[in-house]
Amino acid sequence: MGQLNSVLILGGSGQAGAGAAAVLRRWHPELPLTIAGRDLGRAQRVADELGAATAATVDLRRADLGLPADAEHTAVVAALWDHQLRGLRYAQERGLPYLSISSGLVDIAPEIVASAQRPSASAVLVASHFCAGIGVLATLHATREFERIDTVRIGAVLDELDAGGPAGLADLARWATATSAGLVRRDGVFTWVAEPDARTDVPSSDGVRVPGQSIAILDVPSIALATGAPNVRFDFAVGESAGRRRGGPASVELRIDVEGTGPGGEPRSLHRYLVHPEGQRPLTALGIALGVERLLGLRGEAVPPGVHTPEALLDASYAAERLAEIGAQFVGAPGGT
Repeated sequence: MGQLNSVLILGGSGQAGAGAAAVLRRWHPELPLTIAGRDLGRAQRVADELGAATAATVDLRRADLGLPADAEHTAVVAALWDHQLRGLRYAQERGLPYLSISSGLVDIAPEIVASAQRPSASAVLVASHFCAGIGVLATLHATREFERIDTVRIGAVLDELDAGGPAGLADLARWATATSAGLVRRDGVFTWVAEPDARTDVPSSDGVRVPGQSIAILDVPSIALATGAPNVRFDFAVGESAGRRRGGPASVELRIDVEGTGPGGEPRSLHRYLVHPEGQRPLTALGIALGVERLLGLRGEAVPPGVHTPEALLDASYAAERLAEIGAQFVGAPGGT
């Protein structure tokens, strides 16, 4: 593959964008990166730390994003909410792959419609899942030895001090305003669950149960349709993490509970945590970096135009290898393997 133009990272000086840029720099030292944000000084500091990167200011209210007319890019990453779809349109008009992480299940309709109206324009990776798809990939990796999957229940515990920067907090507030109901798959039917049925406790790895609730998140349809499981639920809790209770930094935990059958049809269950001692930022950064790597054909073939999700493009076993590299661990949970 010849020299690529730079990857334009909108929100590249924020937690998710800067983290993803750092991962991409480690994996692909020669890949040019453009760190774009509203504060040029902050973007420049991130670019200087990375090396082989440039900084730019962007205006998401403008069709050209406020970038020079001769700017050339190889992909567009929206590491923030592309609220007017300017980043997506910019990518479509130039035939560039596009990745987004902040629409959430409640906001993806305009993104999907825009992509469907111009299906041959760009490869669009909709990655507004938990940690940019890492939760889905971790679940698929954990369930690879099941013959049939009947039930998947995911429980995420996010430390209250690790909800992200201003953009991440705004995403959480926007999603909460859109709906307080959760989306589950129950007996094969995608169903909205309202309070009080949505309320539940999410168990941490140290046994503490954190109050939470079922949420509307893309992980539910992604896991359900990828595994065929007729029953899928994703619970989410924000509170003090197990890492912080031990006196360390804020950690993040994803509990994966699965029921089904193994080879030969015998009953099988799995109860496991995916844990990172440094919180959600490394996982989200990894999810974005995996998506960019795949979109550009830096691993596997370049992705054709159309709408894609993380589990449709990314190999779960490869993602697990990368998770181990960044210090994430799969650990057994009470009740099973």
